[in-house]
Amino acid sequence: MSVREDPQAQPVRPTSEDPVAAAGSELIGGPTGRRALLGTSWWTPVRIVAIVAIGMFALGMVQKLPCYDGGWFYGATAQYTHACYSDIPHLYNGRGFALDLVPYFDRIPDNVSGGMQYLEYPVLTGLFMEVASWMTPHGGSIQDREQIYWLVNAGMLMVCTAVIAVCVARTHRRRPWDALLVALAPAFALTATINWDLFAVALTAAALLMWSRSRPLAAGVLLGLATAAKLYPGLLLGALLVLCLRAGRLRAFWTAAGGALAAWLVVNLPVMVSTQGGLHIRDGWKTFYTFSQERPVDFGSVWLIISQRTGNSLEDVNTYGTVLMALACLGVAALALCAPRRPRLAQLSFLIVAAFVLTNKVYSPQYVLWLIPLAALARPRWRDFLVWQACEVMYFLGIWMYLAYTGSGDQHRGLPAEGYQLAIAVHLLGTLYLCALIIRDALVPERDPVRQDGSDDPGGGVLDRAPDAFVLGEARRASRYEGAALVDWGVHRE
Repeated sequence: MSVREDPQAQPVRPTSEDPVAAAGSELIGGPTGRRALLGTSWWTPVRIVAIVAIGMFALGMVQKLPCYDGGWFYGATAQYTHACYSDIPHLYNGRGFALDLVPYFDRIPDNVSGGMQYLEYPVLTGLFMEVASWMTPHGGSIQDREQIYWLVNAGMLMVCTAVIAVCVARTHRRRPWDALLVALAPAFALTATINWDLFAVALTAAALLMWSRSRPLAAGVLLGLATAAKLYPGLLLGALLVLCLRAGRLRAFWTAAGGALAAWLVVNLPVMVSTQGGLHIRDGWKTFYTFSQERPVDFGSVWLIISQRTGNSLEDVNTYGTVLMALACLGVAALALCAPRRPRLAQLSFLIVAAFVLTNKVYSPQYVLWLIPLAALARPRWRDFLVWQACEVMYFLGIWMYLAYTGSGDQHRGLPAEGYQLAIAVHLLGTLYLCALIIRDALVPERDPVRQDGSDDPGGGVLDRAPDAFVLGEARRASRYEGAALVDWGVHRE
């Protein structure tokens, strides 16, 4: 039986289709032979990927060692010059966890928080932080407790890393090795313990896995929980909407959207609504949204380059960013409805999250974690992935060197503003480069690595091999799509 006739017949071996993967395999004995017996031992691809991901996470923890030993506590710029900064130990005391304050309910004293009255993170991330504080001993010096708090969080985030690796490896049934892109991503290891983003990334990866298994309700519930931990996962509902519209699978979309809304409300309502003194929205719950709205132009954004180069504070940056994001969403929707073949879910998901990253008024270095699993599913090619990762590593180093420069006074040790602007530009261009390749793959499906064997959308669940129901543009007049459940993009391989 040919691969074209049954796309699920054989596992894909990256060393047979990716020159960079084949070259890299020489480190472990060369490409897999065609007579190799895969999946016949305990060392299955999914387990290997998970172990590699945990190993890289551990190396990322080692990279934070200079800060753990003192950089977080001594010296104004040591945590920047060693590129080992993390929000986690600083916010243990700075957001009242060391004082046993309850997030969103107890006001944080100004002398502790520096003016932030309540925790500025979504509710489920706040719960994650609170659980870690429960497991942190309350005896000893504040430095010891902050170190232990970071270790506890690192352990919990390591579990999230394993979940991400397993979910990505299983989303495309025949392509488990694509998850090695996630496991070996240098930016993943460097940024994993800066903040709590991996929790939302893990929930999002699990949601994509459930959708690929045609379980829209479970996928929606997980997306709702992910959105309760970080705002960006909610953007994936937009990708699902236009794809389900094109495929005539809107019932699956509404099931997922309903599950997402219900899960989000279950998590948020107990914190959101207060009945004391009348029914009203609690100030502690609103802090994340008001802080995001009122935050000025900040690190890593294209707006910072414009602001620094022109001297304009860009007070209307929210309007500018919203307009550009809306235009980007319209472009993604047009791509979904006008492309020759319905784009894959991972492709649209990456594009819409990347658009948010590129137009947002802040880009913290850990935001790359949002994109890494999506990139591995959308464009599983090592060369392009590593080019993008190199750009992100340069930005990672650039922001810390810039903070070292601004914090070193007259000594000016680090990277000046012009150098940091260049680092931002490299990050922006690297992300745009990957977006351009994914858009090309959607417009020319023969170039899509996932579709070259005849597959349609292995992560699409109910969308996979579904006929088009609503199409715009030239694709509407192409007879080969009319009533076709599957288009064989790949070459015929025996």
